[in-house]
Amino acid sequence: MTISLLKVGGELLESPEKMAAMARVVARCTRPLVVVHGGGREIDAALATAGIAKRQVDGLRVTDAPTLDIVVSVLAGTINTRFVAAINAAGGRAVGLTGADAGVAPVRRALPHQATSGDAVDLGLVGTPTAAPSPALITSLLKGGFIPVVACIGAGRDGLLYNVNADTLAGSLAARIGARRLIIAGGTPGVFNAAGATIPELTRAEVRALVRSGTANAGMVAKLTACAEAVKAGVHDVLIASGHDTRGLMQLLAPRLPDLDSRPLTRVLS
Repeated sequence: MTISLLKVGGELLESPEKMAAMARVVARCTRPLVVVHGGGREIDAALATAGIAKRQVDGLRVTDAPTLDIVVSVLAGTINTRFVAAINAAGGRAVGLTGADAGVAPVRRALPHQATSGDAVDLGLVGTPTAAPSPALITSLLKGGFIPVVACIGAGRDGLLYNVNADTLAGSLAARIGARRLIIAGGTPGVFNAAGATIPELTRAEVRALVRSGTANAGMVAKLTACAEAVKAGVHDVLIASGHDTRGLMQLLAPRLPDLDSRPLTRVLS
């Protein structure tokens, strides 16, 4: 199978209209597709309602036990279920999962994060994907013509749940399932340079330089790092693109890539 993995940023699922538009993109994909989604802003809103302070470092959410309860509730209980229903209403055959299901995303507790500021930060109940075989559940679903839709929650060998950055999970899972293409779809058309223009291509060395220099903003650090790791692991086409351009996104999910020179996106190279 020639598999694509689409990571959908939570900002693309915040309203029924946005969710329906993204659901149509997913449902119309004609090749085997796995979807990973986030939900950062809805988590932020739920935390605010619960009176729990938000804390992030380099785009990574510092997660204590009360925060994790909110993360699990929003991602698995609300966004995933609604997104699956929207995809199926659009004609797809989606199945909702989390990384805790049958080895989809085994993780270990993250080591202290070396922030771009130079500080070492304990992220709490945050998971880092571990080396593991391709998940049999994902393979079985794809062979059956289903679309796995994965919420970014992982499980450790200790049986505990962990919050996992959606970009990190997407990059890791793309490598493990042997995906040909990884598309990180978010609110911006790729990575911007200092002048505000999209950078069309970045090598892994250039990604490291952007992260070290602090040029990449907090939300982009995790995306760039995940993309660089996916390329290193053998994913052939790794793209950061706008999810608001649904027509363009459908073209990127087609079996053959369109002319990338004609559209604003960033391709990460080896």
